[in-house]
Amino acid sequence: MNPNDPDTSLLPRDATTGEPLLPTNQPGYYRGFSTMSQKPYWDETTRDVATMRVERPPSLHHFNVEQGRFWRAVFDHLLPQHDRTPERRIPIIEPLDERLYQNRGIGYRYEKMPPDREAYRLGEQAIQEEAQARFGGEFIYLPHRQQDLVLQALHDGKNIAGKKIWKQMSIRRFWQLLMQDALEAYYSHPCAWDEIGFGDPAYPRAYTCLERGEPEPWEVEEDRHEWLAPLYTVSDIIEDTLDLHLESEQSNYFLE
Repeated sequence: MNPNDPDTSLLPRDATTGEPLLPTNQPGYYRGFSTMSQKPYWDETTRDVATMRVERPPSLHHFNVEQGRFWRAVFDHLLPQHDRTPERRIPIIEPLDERLYQNRGIGYRYEKMPPDREAYRLGEQAIQEEAQARFGGEFIYLPHRQQDLVLQALHDGKNIAGKKIWKQMSIRRFWQLLMQDALEAYYSHPCAWDEIGFGDPAYPRAYTCLERGEPEPWEVEEDRHEWLAPLYTVSDIIEDTLDLHLESEQSNYFLE
């Protein structure tokens, strides 16, 4: 097996045959759509920012090499990109590293949460302790599914280790912080815009088709298709989260 070949156990599967779907340049339901093809129509500032995100992602300055490997592994579970070819994968850890290096917050901080730099330091320690308690090894060296289960315990708040750490910050709020950073990095990138069919910033040109949800002339029609979760993940487990839409239940969730 070529070491550069994708691990098929981590690929989404064809809904009919169950066979792995090989990585593509553009996953999603909008095949052929290219946000960056529209950059001649943007203002200079927007064009420069989008181009920088695609061509010049920041290097790591806050995390050291080992921390970088650790958090890259974590975010590979939170937002898997195995369905993308390597050159089209969206940097997640780099924007986070830049934010922490500049000691830049997200605009607010909950009363019982430490500053973000400290939260990530404590979070790494807690995840390592959970990995050791559950599977007897460092998180980075565990098999993929065991890593999934460690992070699922964090998501569910059903940890068996790191008790002292979770007395210093809310496990729920820390998970929220992780996902906020992951989603902000992912969906601010033009490759994600291609995936979801986002019609680009459209400034100063603006949008013209404002009725019935019709695509703009430069967009493409949605081509929805079914697929199955990878074999060695827990992402195909469906949970009822309806109660989390109720304000009272959300308050209880974060107070646990």
